Amino acid sequence: MRLDKYLWAVRLYKTRSLAADACNSGRVKMDDRELKPAHDVKVGERYSLNIDQLHKEIEVLALPPNRVGAPLVQGFMIDRTPAEEYERIRMARQYAFEKRDRGVGRPTKRERREIEEFKYK
Repeated sequence: MRLDKYLWAVRLYKTRSLAADACNSGRVKMDDRELKPAHDVKVGERYSLNIDQLHKEIEVLALPPNRVGAPLVQGFMIDRTPAEEYERIRMARQYAFEKRDRGVGRPTKRERREIEEFKYK
């Protein structure tokens, strides 16, 4: 099974094209090696992913035949992400640095790029 299809099937990405884009941009790695969307997934492999600000680590248990429901995902992968990572994300959301004052309006293209650069780099 292709890596992008696996990441989509176990509900780590909403669409397969988002999973492929993540692979192409170097956000999916195995042993510090960037992987392509066509990488052949094997049982027992461990991947590290950057999803927004979350650094997630997973281990493949089995290959799903197709996209599976959320309750069934546990049978196909183990989430090896440290609890500290989830705590860090929870704290970051609590302080929500992205809030804009009421009445300011939408960010301009320049402001949006600055926000994205700050968040993802």
